[in-house]
Amino acid sequence: MVRHAFTAAVAAAAIVGSAFAQKCTRASKCPKDSPCCGLYGDCGVGAFCLGGCDPTMSTTFDSCVPNPVCKSGNYQFTDLNDVQSIDKYLGDNSKVNWQAQGNPIKYPSGGVALTMAEGTVGTLLASTFYVWYGKICATMSTSQGQGVVTAFIMMSDVKDEIDFEFIGNDINNAQANWYSQGVTNYENMEKLKVSPDTVGKTHEYCIDWSEDELSWSVDGNKGRTVKRTDSWNATAGRFDFPQTPSRIMLSLWPAGLPSNGKGTIEWAGGEIDWNSKYMTNGMYAALVTKVTVDCYDAPAGIKSPGSKSYKYTSNMPTNNTVEITNDLVVLGSLMDTGDEPGSTASASASASQSSSAAKPTKSVNMVPGGNPGGGARQDTPVAAQNTAQATSGPSDSGSSGTSGSSDPGNSGSGSGSSSGSSNTFNQGNAGSSGTALEPGLAKIGGSAIAIVFAIFGLLVV
Repeated sequence: MVRHAFTAAVAAAAIVGSAFAQKCTRASKCPKDSPCCGLYGDCGVGAFCLGGCDPTMSTTFDSCVPNPVCKSGNYQFTDLNDVQSIDKYLGDNSKVNWQAQGNPIKYPSGGVALTMAEGTVGTLLASTFYVWYGKICATMSTSQGQGVVTAFIMMSDVKDEIDFEFIGNDINNAQANWYSQGVTNYENMEKLKVSPDTVGKTHEYCIDWSEDELSWSVDGNKGRTVKRTDSWNATAGRFDFPQTPSRIMLSLWPAGLPSNGKGTIEWAGGEIDWNSKYMTNGMYAALVTKVTVDCYDAPAGIKSPGSKSYKYTSNMPTNNTVEITNDLVVLGSLMDTGDEPGSTASASASASQSSSAAKPTKSVNMVPGGNPGGGARQDTPVAAQNTAQATSGPSDSGSSGTSGSSDPGNSGSGSGSSSGSSNTFNQGNAGSSGTALEPGLAKIGGSAIAIVFAIFGLLVV
């Protein structure tokens, strides 16, 4: 029930209504007035129709905005100009490459700090483009402490998933895992050694994903390889192997909340200690300095009438039921959907849109709740316990954090001293006298009305 209350809180914080989201599955798709099925099986409009929208559970395939194609590049987080908050991003991938939930903060010596304070869902950065096979590397250091999980994952809209996960009380190992279409086979996980640990300095973690093989490496050393041919599922008649276009997700999330399932809490090392020595100024934090992407070719023989977006063509989503098109859709507002995108949609996409979709009412949800960074490992989406802060994030200009602050890196915000090294990230146990992270936690995003709705949502369930 907390899940539904949090969805309402997030919607209110974005000034988008306070209705509870309807559930969606492949057997029970979203209704026309809230046609988009978000990552956690909730129906809505606006941000629900962008990254994470599952077309196989939505009203129509066109309810979800087409996925922008892969963009090879070296993405340096020297500032937050390439990051936009989830309640501001409307799908224009030409302007920003990263979408944020929570409170990312610019780190003085370079990189972005993913922060997590008590009563929040942590922080998530997700790419606005998708990768359909490629080599993806993240240079990062993790947070520490029981119940705290840092993650670098690939996640498709139909829940194919490839993971690097870092448990806060097991800082000498990275967990390498994968899932196929949301089936949580935890036996897929293997631990990879990280020396000396995942916290004291940054390491480069790479996922090398091709049509036939998947490997994980740490600092250039390949630690694990999985072959597609070993994953055949005779019952389902397909390979249980990640094979659909996926977003890059970097997150810090509270797996050890008491409201989570027992299995999730145990996997995370126990319940979170909100008075931990590993916190600085009341927060846990992880650091990401760089992401590199080398896009591989799409599978041979697929339909490619264009070059700009990936679109699903079947309710059985595999790598031969995705086509590459020229359809790009940008929403006019968070009241819009892929079927009814508003006046800012591209001409090519608008020409093909059906006018049969119902216009959403003002009681539908527009911004998904929770932090999707935990992927399939989460029993339910992690919900904020005390505040409506989850929608705060970078401003539309890309350099913000919380409401009332134009730059989280310059408005009293900072991070632990780098101790003379750009790849060293001090946390609460480092004993450094350097500056500390100060995210302006009192400056909760959204209006006072939003906070009232958020608290009301938690009280009535």
